[in-house]
Amino acid sequence: MKRITINAWQKGLVFKEGAYRRMLNEGNHWLGRKDTVTVYDMAQPFVTGLELNILLKDEAMRDALHIIDIKEGQLVLMYENGLIKQVLSAGRHAFWKGLMDYRFVWVDTTKVEITENIDRATLGNKLVSQHVRSVTISNHEKGLLFIDGKYVQMLDAGVYHWWTNKMSLQVFMADIRQLQTEITGQEILTRDKVSLRINAWAQYHIADIEKAMLEIKEYDKQLHVRLQLALREQTSALTLDELMERKDSMDNTLLAAIKTSDLGIMVTGFGIRDVILTGDMRDIMNQVLMAEKKAQANTIMRREETASTRSLLNTAKLMEDNPMLFKLKEMEYVEKIAEKIGTLSVNGDGGIVDGLRKILTGK
Repeated sequence: MKRITINAWQKGLVFKEGAYRRMLNEGNHWLGRKDTVTVYDMAQPFVTGLELNILLKDEAMRDALHIIDIKEGQLVLMYENGLIKQVLSAGRHAFWKGLMDYRFVWVDTTKVEITENIDRATLGNKLVSQHVRSVTISNHEKGLLFIDGKYVQMLDAGVYHWWTNKMSLQVFMADIRQLQTEITGQEILTRDKVSLRINAWAQYHIADIEKAMLEIKEYDKQLHVRLQLALREQTSALTLDELMERKDSMDNTLLAAIKTSDLGIMVTGFGIRDVILTGDMRDIMNQVLMAEKKAQANTIMRREETASTRSLLNTAKLMEDNPMLFKLKEMEYVEKIAEKIGTLSVNGDGGIVDGLRKILTGK
């Protein structure tokens, strides 16, 4: 005979010549000479090299163990004293009762949706997260969920979780903010056959997300083509001069010309940013501008000459009626001459003023 002690946190399995005999609980036990005991820690999962079904024929063993049978396509979240400790996969698992407070949550991973009552913190746990697919949708986005290539639903802003399995899952994002596109270097031939390049802009947003994302391939590229065509149609109907005059006021005209409802797009602004003349045409326009400026300068010069002549005529009339003005004008000329020369000799008997009057009045 031999004696063995089983502590409060232990269980003992008695074997005789390799065959299971009984389970030992806490306390002191006497065993036969051929009996052997395997002692198990109740804080650890019960793992044995024996066939578990043989042990479970003992009613005491069945009452002492949590037996967890997990099928393919299932997972079990094992909580220990309220904290998740392990994620169990397909197979049979056993845990001792009594010492630890265990809780088990079965989940079905053959479906994508997480319908089980599992909080977000648990889904983010490193033990669970490897079995979960997650997507975050920002406040300015909408998400389109596809499962196995089939559109399922539209997702609002938030964080979404799905089980990881063999089913394909994709989420395509749609930006619902106001967007802007640029049309650069658009070649245009005006009604008067002038070749030029136009840079334009357009602002838009997605009005019908499902139409734009599901029915239209690359809606942004198709929108760009329609903007180009509308810009070409409206500007090619104008002469260069008309285009330059209306450039800053054509926004409403261009906006009314663009139709995008069938794309699921609403254009809210459309206008011309720059009108660029090509090389030869730029030289010609520079010459025209220079000629216009020269003509304006000549007009101004002629206007000033006319005013100056009219002023001289008025002065002459005044001098004709008032001889004293001749004296004043003579003194003014003498003063100006005196500023330039050192000495001045004037000869005559007062005929200088009469001579000036004859010259100015023609008498």
